[in-house]
Amino acid sequence: MILAENHLQLILEFAVIIHLGVMLFFNVLSIPLSMVLFVALVLTVLLAVVFGLDATFLFLPFVSHHEFTHPFGSIALFGWVTLTASASLLSEVDIRSNSIKAMALILFAVIAIAGGLMHRSFLILWFLGWIIGTYIMSKSFKRSSRLTPKTVLTVIVAGIAGFGILEGLSKIFNAPVLSPLLRITRIEEFSLPSLTMVLKNSLIWGHVQGSCFWASQCIGSSEGYISLPMNMIHALTLPFPLFYGVLVTKKDYVDYMLPGIYGISFDFGYGVLIAFLIWSLIVISTGFFILKKYRSKRKNGSRMYLGKEALLIGALTAFITQTIIGLFVFNRSFNGSAMLAYILLSALVMAHAVTIRRRV
Repeated sequence: MILAENHLQLILEFAVIIHLGVMLFFNVLSIPLSMVLFVALVLTVLLAVVFGLDATFLFLPFVSHHEFTHPFGSIALFGWVTLTASASLLSEVDIRSNSIKAMALILFAVIAIAGGLMHRSFLILWFLGWIIGTYIMSKSFKRSSRLTPKTVLTVIVAGIAGFGILEGLSKIFNAPVLSPLLRITRIEEFSLPSLTMVLKNSLIWGHVQGSCFWASQCIGSSEGYISLPMNMIHALTLPFPLFYGVLVTKKDYVDYMLPGIYGISFDFGYGVLIAFLIWSLIVISTGFFILKKYRSKRKNGSRMYLGKEALLIGALTAFITQTIIGLFVFNRSFNGSAMLAYILLSALVMAHAVTIRRRV
């Protein structure tokens, strides 16, 4: 691997390596539906336990929590949608899957509650992912329930009620970390100054030198606002600007409160933002195209691609959801460790293109 000279190069190098690795995996090993179902179940249960324990730590003294919903939120969504799609595919081939569907509903509720206690942004990702996943599956499976305005309204009302419950719990337990209103107040206080800084100083490539938080030490691009995990960069002893304490303790500057379109624009420039948007559209379009091919093969009686179809539905749903949340709601949803998850989901979608090209 050519040694990366900045954060952007490191992201691109890891993206190439992960995409090639996943493509190789897809074309060396067979991926039956039973294996996909088992792996998705284990992954979803494991993350439900991890999220549950992390949420419990919020209420325990002398125990620190780790906020696993940021790096693994989209992976949990991928696991749950893949599990649900696998159960639906079993039904499509006349195999009973009621127990799996019941388990999926339980896991959905557990992850929603545990993740929502940790981060309100996770609730947005989780329910948006549920809507997108349900829509995709309703187009793929004859037995899948379709979204209705009543269902969507019920989810919205449940979300509002959940935010109200969290606000009540924050008052009862004197735990401001649970308060949605506190987050809204912080957004009002810090987002406008950060947004002003971004819009005034972003360029086609990078930003005006000296315009970021650390002023004279600002180099003009790839400052670390958008990056892979800091601990990984430290472990690799890469000579990148990190400003570790500032990015962690001063989260209300660009990397925490603004949507990703502003973080990417400021750190890398508008050119990289446009390239990022184009790649996201390529991945999404490719995913839907291949999904249509898989669906056609299944309806013609082939069971060769059932496992890959379930994987594609899960990866495509999680990728679309993380793209929307990361770009337009919270930068942190695809930054740091979440960036690795995002790259993996992209690879899990694009790897199917090689399978289709070789066999269909």
